[in-house]
Amino acid sequence: MARVVVIGGGWAGCAAALSAKKAGAEVVLLEKTDCLLGTGLVGGIMRNNGRFTAAEEMIALGGGDLFRLTDQASRHVNIEFPGHKHASLYDVALMEPAVRRYLLEKGVEIWTLARATQVKMSGRRLEAVVTETGEVFEGDAFVEATGTLGPQGNCRKYGNGCAMCILRCPAFGGRVSIAARAGVKEVMGRRPDGGYGSMSGSCKLHKGSIDRAIVAELERTGVAVVPVPREMAEQKKKMLSLKSCQQYALKEYAENLVLLDTGHIKLMTPFYPLAELRSIPGLENARYEDPYAGGKGNSIRYLAMSPRDNFLRIEGVDNLFCGGEKAGLLVGHTEAIATGTLAGHNAVRYARGRPLLELPAGLAVGDAIAYVREQMQTEEGLMQKYTFSGSVYFERMKELGLYTTDVNVIQERVKQAGLSDVFAQKVV
Repeated sequence: MARVVVIGGGWAGCAAALSAKKAGAEVVLLEKTDCLLGTGLVGGIMRNNGRFTAAEEMIALGGGDLFRLTDQASRHVNIEFPGHKHASLYDVALMEPAVRRYLLEKGVEIWTLARATQVKMSGRRLEAVVTETGEVFEGDAFVEATGTLGPQGNCRKYGNGCAMCILRCPAFGGRVSIAARAGVKEVMGRRPDGGYGSMSGSCKLHKGSIDRAIVAELERTGVAVVPVPREMAEQKKKMLSLKSCQQYALKEYAENLVLLDTGHIKLMTPFYPLAELRSIPGLENARYEDPYAGGKGNSIRYLAMSPRDNFLRIEGVDNLFCGGEKAGLLVGHTEAIATGTLAGHNAVRYARGRPLLELPAGLAVGDAIAYVREQMQTEEGLMQKYTFSGSVYFERMKELGLYTTDVNVIQERVKQAGLSDVFAQKVV
């Protein structure tokens, strides 16, 4: 039986592990912290704008298991907030245990507190990864989904310092790039001001610290939009370009506090000085949950993306694939699940000596994977962020006629491509 090792247990890694298992491999998933899902532990936004299309494509392709789990864990469905329609918000407190149980039920071997730090190579082939405690994990193919955040030194160098985000580098150690250890020269995202990387796009507030009327509105509708003083709004507009999540870089997010109910309160800004936050009526007692220093900053992302082809195989290592942010300037859980699923599936195809799968440009997921790779060859492209839910790529989806909420249309596109349930089938 083919053996696939997935490094990194965020949404992309979980998707890769599940996809490789469904394709018929023995699968080991390594995660350096004590929880799966990575930034998905504090995320929660699904199906907004073009992410609805992408999620339904993945379901039709046979890779929809994790989307069904997020649907089941949603606190609110079909909601609207500035710039976004038909969104779902999953409960961040319930999501990780549900995903962990599901992976275990499907037969994925999960190792937490397993930080891979070294590699064993044979020419262009990766033979094994080694954890900092000395465990050796050999495989026929590997998927790297370690993300592009941190470690602490990068957050200080390119941001405002370690704000103790959900990845908790001080407790569990910083990110280690397997591709870099294998000798691959990785790529850094750029900012218009000439800097590198971008800041995570939201913070989490403790519900008990916020005015009860605001909390009641959140729990009833999923959304609360709280105006801020005009002079403060003008200052916040300058922060919008710092965000990884450019689909939320709209003036409404500077002129208001946009709050979402994901179990905690999701504040849609990369950081907000605590004294200023507490000057807004209803937030006089506000307290950050993640990042804990969210009044100062947030984690810095897109510092270690891997050059890869449209099969999501990393250039320079024959049997190493990538998903999530390692695959490029793709922002969001849906994007991570989609790329992770393809990477895990192709890892098994490689191990079995079968032709690798490239998703066609007639599908939003296939077009996004190819388009982002193309754009990242240019300086201008490295300054953009791409997501199904807004900004550059959502506009492209609409221009190409790929965006739709008609599930029958989406299923027919997948059928016409000859790919119905392709991710649900074993590779033989």
